[in-house]
Amino acid sequence: MRFLLITSVFLAFITSAFADGQKIDRMTADTMESFTSNKMKWADEPILPKGAKSALLLGDPNKAGVFIVRLKFPPNYQIPAHTHPFTEVITVLQGKLGNGMGQKFDAGNGEVLNQGDSFVLPAGHAHYVWTENEETVVELIATGPWDIAYINPAEDPRNGK
Repeated sequence: MRFLLITSVFLAFITSAFADGQKIDRMTADTMESFTSNKMKWADEPILPKGAKSALLLGDPNKAGVFIVRLKFPPNYQIPAHTHPFTEVITVLQGKLGNGMGQKFDAGNGEVLNQGDSFVLPAGHAHYVWTENEETVVELIATGPWDIAYINPAEDPRNGK
């Protein structure tokens, strides 16, 4: 028991020593706020293929720090293979979301997540997503600045496609 206590104190000291030398971005809020479906302000999401909409809940995806956003995808929608600079956690709130890993879109080589299911995606990990025959809404929690790098630049909607 004494060894466990000493080890815990040592680890706490080491952890705080490392944290002191690093900037830690924390999620912050200035006021309490509820996010109800009927009050969300949906906008076209320009870094995703046409049809995706987003509603920002907290933070700023363009700045360093944690942010939370909802993404809405139409039926039979695809996001080609891509990577992100930071880890993401995605939870399916409505509908179903297909998720596959790899450098090339292949819906037959992925899994379909149902409402309430989540997945975590490491930074720089190539993946792709799709919806089936219903609208799908997901909640994305990530660290900004958020970006997307399409494996095939020709599939990047910012390039005029």
